[in-house]
Amino acid sequence: MKKPAKDSSTGRSPGLEFEYRLDYSKAKPNRFAGRPRVEPLVIVLAADVAKVFNDGESVNAVLRAIMKALPPNS
Repeated sequence: MKKPAKDSSTGRSPGLEFEYRLDYSKAKPNRFAGRPRVEPLVIVLAADVAKVFNDGESVNAVLRAIMKALPPNS
């Protein structure tokens, strides 16, 4: 089978245009753009611990305070 000849004047293959005009009025929003890149990690607390903390932010605040008190990992 014979290979198609390339357009020697522009260095492009035949069938490729130098510039394409795209109709952005028909574009749809990216359905994946709003999703977080990393899934949240879910940890189940014991019932007695869950009674003390009202939400995840309070748990995170206490854990961050403990992390500051720990020696750094080398």
